[in-house]
Amino acid sequence: MKKDLKIGIMGGTFNPIHHGHLVAAGEALHQFHLDKVIFIPSGDPPHKDFHEEKIAEHRYLMTVIATSSNKNFFVSRIEIDRKGKSYTIDTIKELKKIYGQSSNLYFITGADAILEILSWKKTQEIIQLCSFIAATRPGYDISRIQELKERLFKKTKNNIEKIFVMEVPALAISSTDIRKRVKGKKPIDYLVPEGVSNYILKHGLYK
Repeated sequence: MKKDLKIGIMGGTFNPIHHGHLVAAGEALHQFHLDKVIFIPSGDPPHKDFHEEKIAEHRYLMTVIATSSNKNFFVSRIEIDRKGKSYTIDTIKELKKIYGQSSNLYFITGADAILEILSWKKTQEIIQLCSFIAATRPGYDISRIQELKERLFKKTKNNIEKIFVMEVPALAISSTDIRKRVKGKKPIDYLVPEGVSNYILKHGLYK
């Protein structure tokens, strides 16, 4: 009998992807016994004033380079190729069609992004279709996440564990800081995979 897949979904702009993203994905893979993690670079996110769509292909290729050495990591163009705004609900539904309605999807994202979930399109439908893994830095105050759980699941207490908290030390790294360092001609070695660092240099990104 074919088992239902447990799939991690790692969403983000990945501008650029860095070791924090990779460590979070690897930890989720291990902790939640996932079969694979799919990295999905954002297309045109509704919550960001996003001027980087012109480098969408660069973001996608850097993600491919960064994940290529892990047999359980995959990269999808599902949002990059989608026209118009990219909504999580559309991506989740499409993945359900691809992997089957009984597949178990785990959306991996930062704790701060989880706290914005009530402003997402069709929040209640999303939380019925997938679980969430909130990646946090050590010492992060998780009381706000607990409050969010209670607000989302007060009517269905059996679903309260659809949001899981996962501590990841490497999350202190940020894409924003990496872009600033490149612009300021500071080193980014060990913050991103070597292949990504070389790609940024070769294409003159973030100058």
